[in-house]
Amino acid sequence: MSSTAALNLTYTPDRINIIDTMLDNRQADIIPSFENFLDRHSVFTLEELDDFLATYRTGNANTRKSLLSYHKKRGRVLSIRRGLYASVPKGFDKQKYQVDPYLLAAKLASDAILSHHTALEVLGKAYSMTRKVTFLSTSKVEPLQFQDMTYHRVRVAPELTAREKEDFGTTIITRNGTEIKITGFERTLVDLLSRPDLAGGWEELWRSLESIEYFDLDTLYEYLLLLDNTTAFAKVGFYLEQHKDPLMVDEAFLQKLEQHKPKSLHYMQRQNRKDGTLLNRWNLLVPGELLQRSWGDVI
Repeated sequence: MSSTAALNLTYTPDRINIIDTMLDNRQADIIPSFENFLDRHSVFTLEELDDFLATYRTGNANTRKSLLSYHKKRGRVLSIRRGLYASVPKGFDKQKYQVDPYLLAAKLASDAILSHHTALEVLGKAYSMTRKVTFLSTSKVEPLQFQDMTYHRVRVAPELTAREKEDFGTTIITRNGTEIKITGFERTLVDLLSRPDLAGGWEELWRSLESIEYFDLDTLYEYLLLLDNTTAFAKVGFYLEQHKDPLMVDEAFLQKLEQHKPKSLHYMQRQNRKDGTLLNRWNLLVPGELLQRSWGDVI
């Protein structure tokens, strides 16, 4: 029998019996090595598992199925959806263990980018936490409800895809040993003003954005040029004008944004086309709630 024959596993109450007697040393080490794999991967895909098995020359589907089944029974692996799993740390009850929602979202697509309000949560700038996780991807990903969280994919702007700039304005952080990609402050500002429905309300949006003390204006302007959206220019111009002193935005930069404003009336919130004040400088109808900060100073 070949030393690369498929690995066969059977269950006992406290351990796995390895049936194939011709296993080489690397294959015999697969069980403790897989435990280490689980310790290093809070959330993992089938592709990542296959890459791990390939190092043991045991990419057999039965091997994979046996490993997953055994560790599910032990309470070490949770199924999230087809092809996606979470590892449960030793000593935790799988029925009570909460999977890190940001690590989960980062694995829902190979090009996932945590974005919008979720990016602010990860970066510690959100005014409040939510139970909705938003990520960008060029792939179609069905919405997911897992544990007490909802996961929602937003398509990457086609203007970025056309220019192969999908990752513009993003940064990579390490969370629990896993690298995840998120939008930086500048892209998050533009994306949230473009989609305020993903922010949790004007108060939440404003209070969250106001906790950011600095924006790189060159990066901000370059991103707006890539999007080539006059409404985005107007919304960002309005926000920066409202906060020009704390953000140290000079009038010359505001004038540069103003050159790209819409030629006709646009709306800060498309769902509300009646109530608001027209700001001629930006050709933008802005809700009175924003101009008046009607939520007050209650913290």
